[in-house]
Amino acid sequence: MNTKTINIRALAFLGDSVLSLYIREKLLSLGINNPDLLQKKSIEYVSAVSQNRILNNLIENNILTENELEIIKRGRNNKNSSHPKNTDLMTYKLSTGFEALLGDLYINNKNRLKEILDKIEVRI
Repeated sequence: MNTKTINIRALAFLGDSVLSLYIREKLLSLGINNPDLLQKKSIEYVSAVSQNRILNNLIENNILTENELEIIKRGRNNKNSSHPKNTDLMTYKLSTGFEALLGDLYINNKNRLKEILDKIEVRI
């Protein structure tokens, strides 16, 4: 599927779900069984601030390809009428770009998606 023709916010919507599912599964595998604690801990990884931190780590460690960085830029530069309540605009835009990348990889390259997700250090 050509994800360049898909609305970038739709890719970000998908990527948000992918990240959320990955984090929840990882937390369960670490032994967290309490739903309230699962919710609390998962928020630590799926918030815009956390996604931005994860993205910066991937960039600093040269994990992402040029093509992947272009997808992130496409998501970051998307014109969006909504404004974040709990974070600054640039953090929100970068997290949208990261989510768009995850959505794109989910559609086109699940092996690469797993490589990137496995770089996220999840702790309890």
